[in-house]
Amino acid sequence: MVRKAIPSATTLAIGDGANDVNMITAAHVGIGIKGLEGYQAARSSDYSIGEFKMLRKLLLFHGRELYRKNSTFVLYNFYKNVLLIFPQFWLGFFNAASGLQMYEPFLFQMYHIFFANMPILIYGLLD
Repeated sequence: MVRKAIPSATTLAIGDGANDVNMITAAHVGIGIKGLEGYQAARSSDYSIGEFKMLRKLLLFHGRELYRKNSTFVLYNFYKNVLLIFPQFWLGFFNAASGLQMYEPFLFQMYHIFFANMPILIYGLLD
């Protein structure tokens, strides 16, 4: 009903029984709880938890942490691309768009390896 009323909304469905399977599969994100009615909801869901008290940690802690990690990743990539492209932009502007390359291909690849991939990899491992 919500998906039809507001097509741009992201929906979450939480259920603990066989009667909730259709709701869980229709939502964008489904959470199934292993309940007294069996494992039908848990098998048809995106995430499965053992009891309702785990739901608070799943929504409040892991949701916030995922948002924090994704925002750090996006901001770092934006910063990295600005540092790489901005000098090339100004070189092209002052050389009348002659097509002159500012960086050697080897240095360009090393930049991507050491300043693009390694910090994010280390951040992911230490986090």
